[in-house]
Amino acid sequence: MGIQGLMGYVGSKKYCFHDLQLRNTKIIIDGNNLYHRLYFESGLDLICGGDYHLFTDAVHKFFESLSVCEIHAYVVFDGGCDISDKKFETLKQRAKEKIIMAHSLSKGEGGSVLPLLVREVFIQVLEKMEVPFVQCFAEADRELVVLANLWKCPVLTFDSDFCIFDLKAGFCPLNSFQWRNIVTAKEKNECFIPAKCYSAQQFCKHFNNMNMSLLPLFAVLVGNDYINLPALERFFSQVHLPIGNSCHSGRKHVRIQGLLHWLSAFADAEEAMHNVLIYLKAQDRDTVRQLLCSAMEEYSLSDTVNLEHFFQKGIYSSPAAVMSKLPNWVQRSLARGQISPLLRDALVLQRSFLHSQVEDMKKPSAHLITKPIRRVIYGMLLTPTKSNEPPFKGLIVEFDRLEKSLRKSTLEADTHWNLAENLSLANLPEAPTQIRLKLLLDTLEIKTAILASVPPAHHLPVAVTCYWVRYADPKVKLHHLKALLMGSVCGELYDMFLTAEGNSKDILYVHEQLQKIIQGNPCRKIPNKEDMHIFCQWQCCLQVGLHFNQLLCTPLLHPNIKRLYNGTLVHLLCQKLKSSPSIEDLFSPCPPLKMLYQQMLEAVILAVPEDCFKSRTVSSTHKSKMGKKRNRKVESKEVHLAVENQPMYEVTNRFVSLRLEE
Repeated sequence: MGIQGLMGYVGSKKYCFHDLQLRNTKIIIDGNNLYHRLYFESGLDLICGGDYHLFTDAVHKFFESLSVCEIHAYVVFDGGCDISDKKFETLKQRAKEKIIMAHSLSKGEGGSVLPLLVREVFIQVLEKMEVPFVQCFAEADRELVVLANLWKCPVLTFDSDFCIFDLKAGFCPLNSFQWRNIVTAKEKNECFIPAKCYSAQQFCKHFNNMNMSLLPLFAVLVGNDYINLPALERFFSQVHLPIGNSCHSGRKHVRIQGLLHWLSAFADAEEAMHNVLIYLKAQDRDTVRQLLCSAMEEYSLSDTVNLEHFFQKGIYSSPAAVMSKLPNWVQRSLARGQISPLLRDALVLQRSFLHSQVEDMKKPSAHLITKPIRRVIYGMLLTPTKSNEPPFKGLIVEFDRLEKSLRKSTLEADTHWNLAENLSLANLPEAPTQIRLKLLLDTLEIKTAILASVPPAHHLPVAVTCYWVRYADPKVKLHHLKALLMGSVCGELYDMFLTAEGNSKDILYVHEQLQKIIQGNPCRKIPNKEDMHIFCQWQCCLQVGLHFNQLLCTPLLHPNIKRLYNGTLVHLLCQKLKSSPSIEDLFSPCPPLKMLYQQMLEAVILAVPEDCFKSRTVSSTHKSKMGKKRNRKVESKEVHLAVENQPMYEVTNRFVSLRLEE
């Protein structure tokens, strides 16, 4: 998050940077920064729920560019909120801003809200490409700096906090990292990526060789994510800040430049802080000193985890995690990115922020649909690990959207989940797979037999889809379900098209027809709000299903997310199905794709109540009861025809054995 205004200020100062030709080196990457920037810079969908397959392509290209230049990337992620809660007010403010931007996007206006599953997709790509990564226990900045200094390599980020740290090899801002413009050096016949590299030493040198130990005090005075003291405004209103050279970039930049010049007159942070406090009221000084010192500690590199141990030996031992008494397997899973930051915050802080989506803001939050599942997950996280411990009432504080505002609510964890099998968080990995699977499917309210006819790679998506159909509000209509499943099958088609199977005439033909549909029927700029809200609820179901499955040590295969949902395509298919139901025949020329579609559709329809796809709209009083019955019969017949009209396939068909799972 960083220091507001500093990155813009520093970016305009050429003396802070030197040109760099990156090749044959290690580089430490701020993972959270990178996936945000890659998604937003690629011009991908922000309204329909995300184009995950296109995002996957962008991530592939990025790391392929690094590989061509022999740049060995190590990605470091934040693992959750700071356990000291110093950033709590900032987190709430950022959550409010995301809600406002989501509302703006829902009206077709500007904003930048990341689709719900981008982080999960990004991690899957890293795993597939074998790019080493680690998820820290809390915020990753200090651990990232320690590793970069140990390896004497640069950091790739766009977080202004890195302007404050003393990085031996500096950091490369993402906006000047020209990975799309690889250059070949003629004399060595080597490729490199042009970049700019920031140096804190050069920055301080410009301000009368300012002592670098003053930078953390500068950061907290100018206002970072850890501190925002109204008392400091008294200091700024009374002190005379020398501006130095003219500065025409706004009030914030004037304050930054003036403060840097003022601080450069002092020998160290202690002397400078004393001169800050004398401008404050006497009764405020001790409190402000304590707060400033506490905030400055966030830039101290003592007592940080050595990430080299993780990348070389797979060992990640966080003092904060040990202090929280987390089971060893949970600590390992957190470090490997197998337990999400959302669950980590619930486990350690008993609090979670549910991510905003672009949805119908007049309706309740899409996350409401997964509330019963979250209660079970929270119960698993918070139930005492020892059977002789007294029962408890686990409460999680959740922050979610209420219309266009941020709402705090308390959710009681479900503590009955483990009564039958005597499970606990500590012994989950040792529990038989069938017991863990039963807990997952019972929570999603689906029977194992329903999934028997579906390829294993689609078991979890089908299970969460059944849950979604039961509980979505507004009610899921048949064209919503069909559009979603067709989009998932198109994900399989895209993958086939890029492999040897893509040379098949049947696959080529279906792919060609799909492209004609996409090119001839552009999706609306602003989708139907009911459709938007319904598909947002499905993504919430999938996200919680993925997190739950991982927490249970994956009793079901972890699906390839980028195949499952392409928001722009799903909304387009939904539009087409309303007016042209025949589009459902898209996969008919390719038996394995058609079979997969029919298997998933049949499984969902068999799993949900018979009247699930009937309209909730109450007919007006002047309509006769006979008219209502006739409508219900037509709808019921449409659903049953979709199940019963399944073609038989010959076992000799060459496509039947084609593997559709991962």
